[in-house]
Amino acid sequence: MAKTLDVVTIGRASVDLYGQQIGSRLEDIASFAKSVGGCPANIAVGTARLGLKSALLTRVGAEQMGGFIREQLAREGVSTDGVKVDRERLTALVLLAVEDEGVSPMIFYRTDCADMALDEGDVDEALIGSAAAVVVTGTHFSRPNTAAAQAKAIRIARATGGRVVFDIDYRPNLWGLAGHDAGFSRYVKSDAVSERLRPVLADCDLVVGTEEEILIASGADTVPEALRAIRALTAATIVLKRGAEGCVVYDGPIPEDLADGIVGEGFPIEVYNVLGAGDAFMSGFLRGWLRGEPHATSATWANACGAFAVSRLLCAPEYPTFEELRHFLEKGARTRALRKDPDLNHIHWATTRRAQPAGLMALAIDHRAQLEEIADRAGADRGRIADFKVLAVEAAARVARGREGFGMLLDGTHGGKALFKAARHPFWIGRPVEKPGSRPLDFDRMPDLGSHLTEWPVGHTVKCLCFYHPDDPDDLKARQERELLRLADAARTVGRELLVEIIAGRHGPLGDDTVAAVLTRLYDLGIRPDWWKLEAQASPAAWARIEAVIAANDPWCRGIVLLGLEAPAEELAEAFRVAATSRLVKGFAVGRTIFADAAPRWLAGSITDEAAVADMAGRFEGLVAAWDAAARTRAA
Repeated sequence: MAKTLDVVTIGRASVDLYGQQIGSRLEDIASFAKSVGGCPANIAVGTARLGLKSALLTRVGAEQMGGFIREQLAREGVSTDGVKVDRERLTALVLLAVEDEGVSPMIFYRTDCADMALDEGDVDEALIGSAAAVVVTGTHFSRPNTAAAQAKAIRIARATGGRVVFDIDYRPNLWGLAGHDAGFSRYVKSDAVSERLRPVLADCDLVVGTEEEILIASGADTVPEALRAIRALTAATIVLKRGAEGCVVYDGPIPEDLADGIVGEGFPIEVYNVLGAGDAFMSGFLRGWLRGEPHATSATWANACGAFAVSRLLCAPEYPTFEELRHFLEKGARTRALRKDPDLNHIHWATTRRAQPAGLMALAIDHRAQLEEIADRAGADRGRIADFKVLAVEAAARVARGREGFGMLLDGTHGGKALFKAARHPFWIGRPVEKPGSRPLDFDRMPDLGSHLTEWPVGHTVKCLCFYHPDDPDDLKARQERELLRLADAARTVGRELLVEIIAGRHGPLGDDTVAAVLTRLYDLGIRPDWWKLEAQASPAAWARIEAVIAANDPWCRGIVLLGLEAPAEELAEAFRVAATSRLVKGFAVGRTIFADAAPRWLAGSITDEAAVADMAGRFEGLVAAWDAAARTRAA
C-alpha cells in the first residue's frame, strides 16, 4: 500500500487550559491560555511542524472544544481524517499550572470523555495502511475498547509494511492509580499495568519512555533490569529519556554501562515547564528516525525539541518548526531561557502564525478624527458614524463576494458595530491603536496596551500609524521608537499580528532612500512587524531599496500594503504600477479615496444607505481592478 503519510498517532486529544500566572497554585490562577493537548495530539502537531505528514486517530466531542481541536490540527497541517466526532461525549479538558520549577499540578477532566471512547470501528484500514508508522500510546491500553482499537491499528500496520512506535506515556491517575489531584504524579508501581503493556512490546519497532515508563512497561524494579526485560521481548530500538541528561538509544544488546548506548548532543537550558517535553522529544526523534537519519542525529533533534518545550509555557503551540530547529542547531541561542531569545521567538512566531492570503486589498475606514470632522461639518450626530461604517462593511463585502484576499481596517471607537458585521465575512481585519494624528506617537485610550489587546479576536491585526522621518529630532525619534517597541512587545505577548504604517513624506522630503532608512532603523531596534503599510514611492528604485531592507532583516515578513492619503483614483493607479515592481508589495489599504465623497453626503442625509454603499463599492471595485492590472504586469 502506498505510504502517503509518515505517521499516524493514536489516543488522547484534549484541550489544555494553562494558567497564565506563573508561580501560582491552581487555586489562585485567574486566567488560562487554551491549546491542543494530549500526548498523541501533541506528537501529531510536533511532527507536522518538523515537516512530516502526520495524522491523528482519536475522538472529540460535537461541541466547540472539539471544533477547536479539529480546526487547530488542520491549521498545523495535521490530517484530521481519523478524528471522529462523538455526539454522546464531551471533549477532554486538562487544567494546568506552573507552580515551581519542574512542578506543574494538573487536573484531568476525562470522565466518559470522547477520546477514551475510541473503539475498533474508528480504526480505518486505509488510513493506517497509508502511514509509514503508527504511534500507539500507553493511556489507550488502560481500557478494553481503546486497547482493542490500538491492537487493530498495530495489526494493520504490520500487515501493510508500516512500523509500530510505542510511546509508553504513563499517567498513573489515568489508570485509576492516583487521585484527581495527582495529575502530575509520574510513577506508581502496578503489576496490572505492566501486564497490560508488556504484550505490546513484541510488535514494536521503536519503544520510547522515561526511566519510570521503562519500569512500568517491563514490570522490573531497576532500570537496567527493565531495559534487559524489554530487550528480551523485542528487537525494537529502545530510547531511554533521561530528562535534563538527554537520552540514550539502544539498537542492540543492552550494555553493562547504560551510558554506553547511542547519545545525542545535549542542550543546557533553563527549565521553565516540563509538561509536554516528552511529546516534543518524540516529535524530534521521529523526524530523524522516519527519514533514515543516524540515531545520534535523531537523538540530538529530540533533545533540542525537548529543550524548546521545557523553556516555554504551553505544549504543542511551543514546539519548534524545522526552520526554528535548524537555526538553533546551527547558531545556538543568546540565552539559556530559549523563550527569551528574540531571534528564535521571531522564527517561531513567523512560522506558526495563522495562514493569510498571498495578497491583500483592504477598505480602510478606521478613521476617527476625519469622520468626526465630516460629521461636525454636516451637522450630524457623531453617533451616526458607527452606522456609516456598517455601510462600508456592506460595500466591501459586495466587492469581495466571499473571495479571499480582501479586508478592512476598522476601529473600536466608532467601528464596534462594523466589526461585528465584518466578522460574518472572510475578511482580514486590521485595527488601529494610535491616537489619531499623534506625533510623537501616542496610543488611543490604551495606556496599557497588552490588557486591551487580549480582548481582541485572535485573527485581528494590530495596526499602528507612525509619522516618522529620518531627519526628525533625536528626542522625537527616541520617543516614537520607545512606543513602537512597546507596541511590538505587546502584540507578540498576546499573539496578535502587527502592521506598522509609516508616513515619512508628511514631515520631510521623500527620496528613494527615505523609507528604506526608516525601516532599517526599526529593524535595528528589533521591531519586525508582520506587515508594513507604506506611502506611494516615486520610483521603482525606492521600492527596490525597501524590498532589500525587508529581505535582509525579515524573510518571513508578509509584505507591504500601499496606503492612499486621499489621492485620486488615477494617481493611485499609477502608484500601483510603480509599487508592483516590488514582489513584496501585496496590495493596498485605502480609505478616503473610497469613502470621502459618500461620507459627507450620507451624514448630511442627502443620499440613501444604498446610494452610499453603491458609491463606496464602485470606488473600491475600481481600485481592485487597478491593482489587479498592475499585478498582472508584474507577473508578466
